[in-house]
Amino acid sequence: MAKCEQGYLCDVCGRDVEHLFESDLYLRYVIGMVDPEVLHVSAERHIRCNPALAQFIVDPEFPPVECPGDFDKRGLDRRFVRDRESLATRGWRRLLELTGSDIPVVDYPLDRRAS
Repeated sequence: MAKCEQGYLCDVCGRDVEHLFESDLYLRYVIGMVDPEVLHVSAERHIRCNPALAQFIVDPEFPPVECPGDFDKRGLDRRFVRDRESLATRGWRRLLELTGSDIPVVDYPLDRRAS
């Protein structure tokens, strides 16, 4: 991923977001939280630099993230947590599939009807 010569810089830690599977912006796009019309002008960050979303990825290949405070999933409605975990995990796995592929960006999002 590269935006001109600078690359995508994380607006939290300031380091490069080098890989698609590290991208909070593309994760949010894939799961339907970012419209394609604003993708190119939206701020980027590492998934792990957004613990409010990262905590919902449940996969052995993704080390758990905690989000202490009001948005900690342990204090949220169980159904909401289950649904958000399913969506975020599917989205992160989709990013892994897309890494290095020739799939057009418009085809990145998940089929929201599938579970």
